Amino acid sequence: MASIRKKGDLQWHVQIRKKGFPPVTKTFTSRVDAEAWAAVTESEMVRGVFQDRTEAEHTTVGDVIKQFTVEYAPFHYRKREDKKEAWRYQCAHLKEKLGSYSLATLDQKLVSGYRNERLKDVSESTVRKELYMLSKVIRFAEVEAGIALPRGNPVLKIRKPSDGKSRDRRLSAEEWSKLETECKRSRNAYLWPAVELALETSMRQGEILDLTWENIDMKRRLAFIEKTKNGDARGVPFSSRAIALLERLPRSIKGAVFPVQRLTLYHAFHAAVVRAEIEDFTFHDLRHEALSRLAERGDFTVLELAAVSGHKTLQMLKRYTHLQAENLAIKLG
Repeated sequence: MASIRKKGDLQWHVQIRKKGFPPVTKTFTSRVDAEAWAAVTESEMVRGVFQDRTEAEHTTVGDVIKQFTVEYAPFHYRKREDKKEAWRYQCAHLKEKLGSYSLATLDQKLVSGYRNERLKDVSESTVRKELYMLSKVIRFAEVEAGIALPRGNPVLKIRKPSDGKSRDRRLSAEEWSKLETECKRSRNAYLWPAVELALETSMRQGEILDLTWENIDMKRRLAFIEKTKNGDARGVPFSSRAIALLERLPRSIKGAVFPVQRLTLYHAFHAAVVRAEIEDFTFHDLRHEALSRLAERGDFTVLELAAVSGHKTLQMLKRYTHLQAENLAIKLG
């Protein structure tokens, strides 16, 4: 039963005690509101759908983001050498725009409003990533902090911006020749070997720079990558050509296969691209080139491509299936 008592001149205090449920209390400025809330709450208890909203009402989105950035994110997101950790920027912006709202009031309308306003200033891909970060923060509140959310996760209930068109930049034979020449001319002796390894393995730049000699099995032609973009460790198969180029590299006393900083490699590659007079080509485009070459060979299934590239889902590899289809058409005669 609910007990309602006056508390001062402008407050009505409600307390509900029901067997099987923790005591629930709330204060209102009018008796009518107090009675209405008590009736709804008792009805929810009877129907078995009651959720205690107290903590959600007293915890703001900003509170959870702060806890998330201290207790969870630093240990689950790969730290880049240039300190530009995307999750920090995403959380900071979410906190600025939504931090003052309680978890109990965060609904689809607020989140979709945030989405629409952000789309006026940044790309769809950026907003999409911010929404997924918000969803992770809300999930953290539910699972790690144990806060019951009466409205659930509103991010799951709204439309997300598109992820943007995947880059498909590939170089012509002439452009490749110029790029190879300029990479070999670079004062950074590790630049061209890093480019070659990216083409042979489809490894990301960060994965290449994280390679250590102790994680490479030259006999089995495998490398064990502990840090990947998606957070999972994986094994990378090496071709005979990849093994050959590794054997030519000098051994660093630090144990790194490529003992250079990310920004150093970035600037060296960018300078080579500029000298080769190539437009709109990044180091990450080497990954697309590597997978395209494998797909064009026609003897790799999509599952095998995923095993080489480390993609967790096959969705990102769909754009390579048309390259395989061309080879299958030739085989059909």
